[in-house]
Amino acid sequence: MTAASLKFICLVGLLLVVNIATFATVNGAGECGKSSPDDEALKLAPCAAAAQDEKASVSASCCAQVKRIGQNPSCLCAVLLSDTAKASGVNPQVAMSIPKRCNFANRPVGYKCGPYTLP
Repeated sequence: MTAASLKFICLVGLLLVVNIATFATVNGAGECGKSSPDDEALKLAPCAAAAQDEKASVSASCCAQVKRIGQNPSCLCAVLLSDTAKASGVNPQVAMSIPKRCNFANRPVGYKCGPYTLP
């Protein structure tokens, strides 16, 4: 095998590894699977008032979305701390109380989410 052939094989191998790594990063699962926390935050629109005011009632549609997202506490945390949530005026400390206000028995009590803890 010549030196040029060996270099070519190494180059092809390197490109293959880079392509696989790029594919895994682009299509890999984050906190919320294949959906971004910002995309999931948009689905919490029914929770807008409840995420800003702890005295606001929590709608059934809000509870349904929080229950779906909250099956993965790290996703719920990422959503509540996302740029979309911040831009929407979400108060993270108030938003963390929504699972409790929905009366979810299986909520992850004590789960640490940044500087916040789920009650």
